[in-house]
Amino acid sequence: MEQWIEHLIVGIPSIGLLLIVAVMLYTLGKGADWLVDEAVVLSTRWGLGKAVIGATIVSIGTTTPEAAVSVFSAIQGKPDLALGNAVGSIICDTGLILGLASLIAPLSFNRQLASRLSNVQVGAGILMVLACFPWSSTAVIFTQGGNLPQIMGFIFVVLLGLYVWQSIRWASSTPTDGEEESEHYESSAALTLLKLIGSIAIVVISAQILIPTVSVLAERFNVPKAIIAATLVAFGTSLPELVTAITAVRRGHGELAVGNIIGADILNVLFVAGVSASATPTGLKASPQFFQFLFPAMVFILIVFRIGIFVSGSQLKRPFGFVLVGTYILVTILSYIFSIDMH
Repeated sequence: MEQWIEHLIVGIPSIGLLLIVAVMLYTLGKGADWLVDEAVVLSTRWGLGKAVIGATIVSIGTTTPEAAVSVFSAIQGKPDLALGNAVGSIICDTGLILGLASLIAPLSFNRQLASRLSNVQVGAGILMVLACFPWSSTAVIFTQGGNLPQIMGFIFVVLLGLYVWQSIRWASSTPTDGEEESEHYESSAALTLLKLIGSIAIVVISAQILIPTVSVLAERFNVPKAIIAATLVAFGTSLPELVTAITAVRRGHGELAVGNIIGADILNVLFVAGVSASATPTGLKASPQFFQFLFPAMVFILIVFRIGIFVSGSQLKRPFGFVLVGTYILVTILSYIFSIDMH
């Protein structure tokens, strides 16, 4: 979709592109405001808690663009891009986005529910590594890599359904925070759900238009394409999660932000990688670089976050935000050094 948008806007004068950027930033912010409001109302009406709404409905909505990009890449014969998108998004979501959100304000969460979801989060990451591992010829892991087979893609999709079902079960047995907003009770839960889906669509579409517009502008100002690819493109697919998390924190709904990021990580494995692998008979190729660096970096940052949940009590405080952002920066710097060494 972004390539199609880029093709449409490439002939627009720079002043017009700047206007599009301004409008998209506004709609992105407004959409995130509405998204958070409707998610909070829905969690109240369904009695599920904001973390579960964030970890299921909101996360499915915000990770849909990543799934679309990855499936399209896999079908086009670029399975390494599909897998890289999923792994890169997990590293970005957990380190950068959750870290930044907790720096803005301490993130409150239900410790029991967050621990359960975080266990699934780490488990999903490790499962993806094990599924890609070349068990029949382990000696070639660092020279030839591995593969996420199509059958595992189908299994991941089944596990996705089980994850959503189990999350709702856990939430039903976990006391909610009791927040109620009486003015919203005039609308039905179905209408609130439709408003939530509409808000997610506004955020996702705004991000999809914003990134290629900024990319075209950057090229006109002679920013190297390599820099654009390494920053805007990688950052773009995680923009909906970033805006949602920061808006949720700003409005005092840290639990929604935590749930959204945990859910996005789980869905990057079960939804993004799962659907992509099941869409191609050859599965997703995991190049040697995944085992040399990307998989260890992903598992490391997930374990760092899991430890944070364990030691933080009922709040993810600012000092741990520095740890997460610092870990993300370290991983990013090492990835650049590593890619230079590779070439």
